[in-house]
Amino acid sequence: MPDGSHARKHAERSLHDLDRVVEHNGAALGEAAKLLIECVSADGLVFTAGAGHSLAGVLESFYRAGGLAAVRPLYHPDLLPLHGAATSTATERRRGLAEETLHEAGFDGGTDVLVVFSNSGINPYPVELAATARARGSEVIALTSKAAAEGAPRRTDAGTLSEQATLVLDTLVPPGDTTYPESGPVTAPASSLANVFLWNLLMVEAYERADEDGISLPWWRSSNAPGGDEANASRLEHYSGRITRLR
Repeated sequence: MPDGSHARKHAERSLHDLDRVVEHNGAALGEAAKLLIECVSADGLVFTAGAGHSLAGVLESFYRAGGLAAVRPLYHPDLLPLHGAATSTATERRRGLAEETLHEAGFDGGTDVLVVFSNSGINPYPVELAATARARGSEVIALTSKAAAEGAPRRTDAGTLSEQATLVLDTLVPPGDTTYPESGPVTAPASSLANVFLWNLLMVEAYERADEDGISLPWWRSSNAPGGDEANASRLEHYSGRITRLR
């Protein structure tokens, strides 16, 4: 086959899969956007969380050109594979870490919203994050794959992230994450792409719905674009007291 033909074929399949994600989550995206708008309008914070490679979704949500300024990332160094791959897996399975992380971040619940990125959503960290936030009166949006959860072992009596969340944006990623070759997938993991794609769709939906209601949401501008630093100054002043990672 010609050079690049396998990649092109897989790209076409990936685009088809992303189309399926859009169709499947249409109604849920609107509901999730409404939750974010209500949260930010009440001067609450959108807490985002993940572990392992799902931290890519958290990074996409925080201090990013075109992103919401009201986002407070939840982060523990041991959850990042760059600080120790095996350690990150063990840490995500550690019971009690979610409550510790929420406490350290000053998560009080109420008007705040929690967004959790997790491919299968079966490990204690994402499940306990959702359960704890719900117990404190907050809405929880999960970006996860129900199919991946169904094909994975249970690691907590609390069930899965999708079962604990208020609202699920389903990435439709297959069990095991990999997608190529179709006959026996060993590479081309899909969860990071699906997480970022769904998050950006959510930002678009939030923008449009807020605009229709005459609500101006706080968006970050690129610091490398003309006027970017000046535009971001008021956001930094308003949020840095509550979002310590902005300092």
